[in-house]
Amino acid sequence: MLAIGFDVPGGPQVLRPVEVPEPHAGTGEVRIRVAAAAVNPSDTVTRSGMAHDRYRAVSPPYVPGWDAAGIIDEAGPETGWRPGDRVVAITLPVLAGGGAYAEKIVVPAGQVARLPEGSDFVSAATLPMNGLTAWFALDALDPPAGATIAVTGAAGAVGGYVIELAKIRGHTVIADAKPSDAQQVREFGADIVLPRGADLASGIRAQVPDGVDALIDTALLGDAVLAAVRDGGAFVALRPAALGGGATPQRGISVHHVMVADHLDEPDALRELSRLAAEGALTLRVARTFPAEQAARAHELLEAGGLRGRIVLEFPRVADQPCG
Repeated sequence: MLAIGFDVPGGPQVLRPVEVPEPHAGTGEVRIRVAAAAVNPSDTVTRSGMAHDRYRAVSPPYVPGWDAAGIIDEAGPETGWRPGDRVVAITLPVLAGGGAYAEKIVVPAGQVARLPEGSDFVSAATLPMNGLTAWFALDALDPPAGATIAVTGAAGAVGGYVIELAKIRGHTVIADAKPSDAQQVREFGADIVLPRGADLASGIRAQVPDGVDALIDTALLGDAVLAAVRDGGAFVALRPAALGGGATPQRGISVHHVMVADHLDEPDALRELSRLAAEGALTLRVARTFPAEQAARAHELLEAGGLRGRIVLEFPRVADQPCG
């Protein structure tokens, strides 16, 4: 079975097509024929070796990839799924049988949701990892409706979902953007859009003199934007300090690190994200597509920066017509 993996961590060039044994679903699991797998920044962390300690005991090849879309082709009756169901899924890369860069993956049934009605596999593959990151970032804050939340990296894949979900939950959103992205960020629902850059914290304070209730730092700016948060507020980092994220707690501000891997056993979130995407409340954005065999090129482009939406790797088409 075709997968995309690597034997030794390194640059994008270490990614290559590999043959791996075909997996089969066990009790409580489903097997998915993958049509599309999104490429996320966390995939580059896995490939580069920054997180190598987490999978050092696993034998290569190492297969990255958190999220995929495709068709179930194996499922026990206890799962509630049937062969032929069109789905999106979140999986744990490298560990637990390997990541989503593969023709077929096996995942627990609770890590699967129906393909959003009206979407195709490519666009739907951009939802799980980034949507769940935004979902659990907001959950970590647990602010009351009407709170003021700042979002860095607002034009990015996670940042867009954060804005849309925050507005659904009744919050006021302040977001950053470069001029060419400002209109898109407003369309996500941001109430105030400020210029990106070193003066972002002071710009936020100019709008909210006491500081925002919380800040979700998708751009990994860390301490540089902590001043925007009020005393006793909250700050969410998408990576721990050891991997280039985090902030230094001060002024009673609580700092939270959100890792989707800690929430894989919470199926309701992915199902709700799929429902919201089907209703058009969440924007699915595809930056580029590549055949899976060109994963190295996809990683090069992602690391070069400037993309809006996610690059998606396509495996031989399961089907290409929209669901529903």
